[in-house]
Amino acid sequence: MRLTNYSDYALRSLIYLAVRPDPSLLANISDIADSYGISKSHLTKIIHQLGQLGYIESVRGKNGGIRLARAPKDINLGVLIKQIEPDFNLVECFAVPAPHNDSEQGAHQADLPVTFIEEEKNKSLGCVISPACQLKSVFFEALTAFINVLERYTLADILNNEDELATLLFR
Repeated sequence: MRLTNYSDYALRSLIYLAVRPDPSLLANISDIADSYGISKSHLTKIIHQLGQLGYIESVRGKNGGIRLARAPKDINLGVLIKQIEPDFNLVECFAVPAPHNDSEQGAHQADLPVTFIEEEKNKSLGCVISPACQLKSVFFEALTAFINVLERYTLADILNNEDELATLLFR
């Protein structure tokens, strides 16, 4: 499994804002970009989306900036990733398999941003065995486990070394 740089930078931005020495002070995108050595223009799009999703509060004006809009304990990593990852298509033919009864897998299925791929019996999208392939079910099970693990953690859970993180970010 691999998350996009977009998700990586979103998580890093939230970590940065959470470990600021004085959380009441506003940060700016340039500071975050400089701390991590990442593109300010790319980060601007990410911060904008995090603001739209309610994770970051933006204050406009001369002394404006950004800060967390929620407490770190209220930012679930799995929920965040499902909101910002464009898709979870592990292979080109990946589609959500039919749920098995009322299993937990079926319950989480609607929560995953997986692209449904319609296949006709005699027409395959990319792979000749796709209509009969059982690998998609295995990938879906792995993806569900991946998301389930992320959903067990909040931003606060990954900040138990806050002083060490702050030392690295705010030299």
